[in-house]
Amino acid sequence: MSKVVLVTGASSGFGQLIAHHLARAGHVTYASMRDTAGRNAAAVEQNEAYAREHSVDLRTIELDVQDEGSILAAANAVMADHGRIDVLVHNAGHMTWGPSEAFTPEQLAELYDVNVLGTQRVNRAILPHMRAAGTGLLMWVGSSSAAGGVPPFLGPYFAAKAGMDALAVCYAKEIAPLGIETSIVVPGAFTTGTNHFAHAGVPADAQRVAAYAEAYPEGFADRMKEALAATVPDSADPAAVARAVVEIVAAPDGKRPLRVHVDPASDGAAVSYAVIDRIREQFLARIGHSELLHPQSRAIRI
Repeated sequence: MSKVVLVTGASSGFGQLIAHHLARAGHVTYASMRDTAGRNAAAVEQNEAYAREHSVDLRTIELDVQDEGSILAAANAVMADHGRIDVLVHNAGHMTWGPSEAFTPEQLAELYDVNVLGTQRVNRAILPHMRAAGTGLLMWVGSSSAAGGVPPFLGPYFAAKAGMDALAVCYAKEIAPLGIETSIVVPGAFTTGTNHFAHAGVPADAQRVAAYAEAYPEGFADRMKEALAATVPDSADPAAVARAVVEIVAAPDGKRPLRVHVDPASDGAAVSYAVIDRIREQFLARIGHSELLHPQSRAIRI
């Protein structure tokens, strides 16, 4: 069955791949991004060309996860077109690279604003429609870093992704009684096809960056990046993340997994999360609320 899907941060990387694959799977897909008339105009053209070439319903829509007005306008536009939003894919995010101390508090706040608060703004615009319908799927593109291997120089980014994951698992329990499912896709490291490192933010405090470079052995940061890249096999395909999203969307209602790993580097997150999620399930059973692990067929209207 075709669904109406909204994907955030779909101008490039995982977001663009996810939007394209969902459209190819037959879903009405809104690839959202900011500045569609400016720096992302090329991405809009790419989507239009893709839609024509594959005869799919792929639409680009303006949405800035840091702007509540922009988010509401996008949500209202999709609702006006279709009267429903079946799936929301939280993909928008930003990466950083550099010594953690050299990032200013304001930079960390900005990163948290995009990666975590952005999801909250979008949820507050979309979830009322899902609650009214008594059904829906909330998907989060997380990171294996929250439970797997943690190399240096990615601290602010990893902290933000961990915050997003914590929010996602809490949301899952709160919206399950309302008939809304949650799935978290957990990508590992992909060093090609996503532009993560190419577009990564850098520390604002150049003096502290220089101090770390002086204290470390020569070329330490470059060797660390190379070591991280070496964990990723040549066969790693970022499109695997998009295919995982398509499979989750296609799964029967009420049967979707909470977490799916796509980690070619095998950094250990699949093992860690299996334990972490099981402990959380056992705690819910302990307090007598195992029903929160799965969406309820009868929605509670709020």
